[in-house]
Amino acid sequence: MTDFIIKKLPYELSSHAGLAFVGKYLKRIKLNSLVDSAFPVRSGVANSDILKCYLGLLCLGKNDFDAIENFRGDEFFKRAVGLGGVPSSPTLRQRLDANASSWFDLAAQMNQLLLSSNINGKPIDFGALECGYTPVDLDTFAMDNGGTKKELVGRTYAGVDGYCPFAVYLGSLGYCLELALRPGVQHSAAESEYNFERALPMAASLVLGALLVRADSGFCSVKLMQEITAQAFELKREIAFIIKWNPRRAPVETIAAARVADTSTPWVIDRLGKRECIWQESLELVGVGSDAKAARRVYRLVERTIDKRGVVLLLPEYVLEGWTTTLPERFSPAEIIALYCDHATHEQFHSEFKSDMDLERLPSGKFDTNYLVCQLAALAMNLLRLIGQNTLNEPDAPMRHSAKRRRIKTVMQELMFKAARMIKHAGRWFLGLGDSDSGYAVFERHYGRLSTA
Repeated sequence: MTDFIIKKLPYELSSHAGLAFVGKYLKRIKLNSLVDSAFPVRSGVANSDILKCYLGLLCLGKNDFDAIENFRGDEFFKRAVGLGGVPSSPTLRQRLDANASSWFDLAAQMNQLLLSSNINGKPIDFGALECGYTPVDLDTFAMDNGGTKKELVGRTYAGVDGYCPFAVYLGSLGYCLELALRPGVQHSAAESEYNFERALPMAASLVLGALLVRADSGFCSVKLMQEITAQAFELKREIAFIIKWNPRRAPVETIAAARVADTSTPWVIDRLGKRECIWQESLELVGVGSDAKAARRVYRLVERTIDKRGVVLLLPEYVLEGWTTTLPERFSPAEIIALYCDHATHEQFHSEFKSDMDLERLPSGKFDTNYLVCQLAALAMNLLRLIGQNTLNEPDAPMRHSAKRRRIKTVMQELMFKAARMIKHAGRWFLGLGDSDSGYAVFERHYGRLSTA
């Protein structure tokens, strides 16, 4: 072991060089002119600097307003994100509180501008499915904010006190269209048609092909299905859906008895004591689907006579599941079930918000401010996703197993928290990375592409 002498160096070092990418992306969407022209201030820190500061914190996995105090004397933070000034934590908090409701639409506009941008002359690849449809996965998830007196905190479906934000993801790579905060007690389907009115046109503007909306049984509502159909008609786009059926009071035993008695029903044996059958039926739902793509429901009935521990059951146990869809008839019932199973990937995106970005517990006691924080978090996630997809999947990227996308945590570890030295020479600013830095090539290349765009 070597005994080191700790020394303070006479030049600037940064442990978060990846903020240089964040500044470049925000410059590309012209955030300064977008914000300051609509929300000018007479004196003090510009509102554009308030938003850029907070987005910088979110991209480093920090949402607490007090975290800005660590960057007030950081020259690199100021130059990387493009700030005229760094606010104090009280100023950051007060400005977000004062403008929260006014900035809801602004945050959504910034997000759309970011996702509409071209990288190296190409539009963003959101990740279409092999069947040709681009998924739009939507769901709510619980944020545990127990032990606080924050506005509209309530008992969630997960059994904790907190919030249940509504998230919409476009494509299989996890780009977030919307993260709308909701009270903890609000049901998943309640007022979701208003989220559809915003998210589906945004998705249609970003992707040229057909869209496939996927949702769990909490959204099994004819009203929501009618809204999706109405949006497809209004946007003149093909927007199909797969929504898991909520059986509610369906007579499962009666349906199972009819299937068992029907000798024409094809059963598939999964293992000894377990078999299943799949079938479908047409639905006549007013205002849902079209003549060419009528609504139908796919069912799967599982019968168990021996449980997973090998215990023989006295009576058969039946589990009935269903999925309502407007996909064309060329998709078989088994394919529809497989497409819905792929919907489960979105749970990983929830996890990235809650754990990777540390957004489980929101920073403010005011609901509107926390709502704005969630909207900015969606923008921050997309910033990190773009950085990761355009660097960490390259052949000369730091060694990683092959994957279609990188977790937000990986992007932070490999790129955001990269050590660098800021140098001024001959009137120009340089960002120096270490001689042994394995990520130098992809870092330098992607930054150059953003500079020339």
